[in-house]
Amino acid sequence: MAPLLDYETLRLIWWALMGVLLIGFALTDGFDLGTTTLLPFVARTDQERRMVINSIGATWEGNQVWFILGGGAIFAAWPFVYAVSFSGFYLAMFVVLSALILRPVGFKYRSKRSDLAWRTRWDWALFVGGFVPALVFGVAVGNVLAGIPFRLDSDLRAFYEGGLLGLFHPFSLVAGLLSVAMLVLHGAAWLAIKIERGVVHDRASRFGQMAAILSIVLFALGGVMTATMDMGFRVADTVDPAGPSNPLLAGAVAAPGAWLDNYARYPWMLVSPALGFVGPLLALFGIRSGREALAFSGSSLGALGIISTVGLSMFPFILPSSIDPASSLTVWNASSSHLTLFIMLVVTIFFLPIVLLYTAWVYKILFGRVTLRDVDTNPDFY
Repeated sequence: MAPLLDYETLRLIWWALMGVLLIGFALTDGFDLGTTTLLPFVARTDQERRMVINSIGATWEGNQVWFILGGGAIFAAWPFVYAVSFSGFYLAMFVVLSALILRPVGFKYRSKRSDLAWRTRWDWALFVGGFVPALVFGVAVGNVLAGIPFRLDSDLRAFYEGGLLGLFHPFSLVAGLLSVAMLVLHGAAWLAIKIERGVVHDRASRFGQMAAILSIVLFALGGVMTATMDMGFRVADTVDPAGPSNPLLAGAVAAPGAWLDNYARYPWMLVSPALGFVGPLLALFGIRSGREALAFSGSSLGALGIISTVGLSMFPFILPSSIDPASSLTVWNASSSHLTLFIMLVVTIFFLPIVLLYTAWVYKILFGRVTLRDVDTNPDFY
């Protein structure tokens, strides 16, 4: 009996779902990272900083579900990708996790003492917990676009030949700064709708406007660098989309400018880079005109467009190799088995709507602005 879904379709579905999880992380935990990055700059007094912290205080833990789901999905659906990326980026991952660990500690310990110096140090710890992951995630994406220095031997053992400092080159730094600007814009748009209007609201709006402009400029600069630098890969051999998962069966070649091929082949993909520009423009207009909902919608569309542009540009590549293109990992050669992908899909179809409905219910219950009065009177606030 023929399977309900063929191998090629399942691979495409899980490639798309991986993108959905990454975008979900950017849209939810992304504004948490942006908000804590802005914390020392938009709030001057202890009351103001507590108001900013409590704008995300009730939801930041739940938003991290998307980060955990993304890592789990890569591990289960794309084991080769997980093995190469998490071992090759080990030091970078350690830096990110160390920064993320500061967040729960900062939230829980900041207000344990009334000493101003104590609280200020934890405020800067929260800043590190927002800024560093935003930067390193973007740097990692820049390196993926440029190609990762790894190779596979005949036994499919991965050898990573790069170092931590080698991750920081001009293109990856542009990608990292774009990630920071994108999430700072998202955080500023969140603060615009979540805290009471006043001096903190106005400061967040000013930073949001700067972040929107920077997002547009850096996204355009990244596009120019992608088109003019020696970046891009093409599949060199005939590929069977339903073939076995063996990265050594079908090779790839480095091909400058190849990341733009898909837009000529599939013109509908141009929607993604268009959203990458239109979203920040909408957010900028929404912030300047006082339309907070439009600003948040614009920042969300911008994140959606920027992240999906990366995935669509690289398709079918997931993790190209800069030193041995033939070892590159693609949608067709790096997935789990047909049965594994099918069982995971059934589980996802059942549980993902529950997660989405529960998340929507939580945000509905917690809808409303945080005020300075709430900070003084609510015993449950940080």
